[in-house]
Amino acid sequence: MALLLRSSCPPICSAVPAVLFNRRRLAYAAPQSSLSAGDMARSSGAEFFQDDTRPIMLFDGVCNLCNGGVRFVRENDRNRRIRFQPLQSEGGRRLLQRSGRSPDDISSVVLVEQYRSYIKSEAVIKIMEYLDLPFPQLASLLKMFPLFLRDFAYDGVANNRYVVFGRSETDSCEI
Repeated sequence: MALLLRSSCPPICSAVPAVLFNRRRLAYAAPQSSLSAGDMARSSGAEFFQDDTRPIMLFDGVCNLCNGGVRFVRENDRNRRIRFQPLQSEGGRRLLQRSGRSPDDISSVVLVEQYRSYIKSEAVIKIMEYLDLPFPQLASLLKMFPLFLRDFAYDGVANNRYVVFGRSETDSCEI
């Protein structure tokens, strides 16, 4: 995939790592390390999709806004097409790594599908596509806005979520 991205770019892009072109929709790539095959399978997060291929929404488990978002998604997903995992959990940390993010990064909602991950506003739009009507249509409308504008608005809310919406008083998520 990286070769396809590079070959379709102008010559100036050839020096830029391919991961920069694919940073928004992160395709799954097996971790490269000196781990044994069994350790690699465990660290890759593949076990999350062995029996259940539904995507997993990773969220900040102590954020009141994020917990409200999870409640909203659960109420508008009658067919239960999305699973949930707090970013702070061990499974959430492994899925973050699998998505190419730091395991301690709780700055963004992440939607992890079997072979790809979405972050920030793209994750929100992809989640909306899994929900009941009218949210898939609303997601199509939001896609008309440029990514940098959507992410600018997303970052504004995400960076102030504790100030505006607060943290869970028990410092634990509801799931």
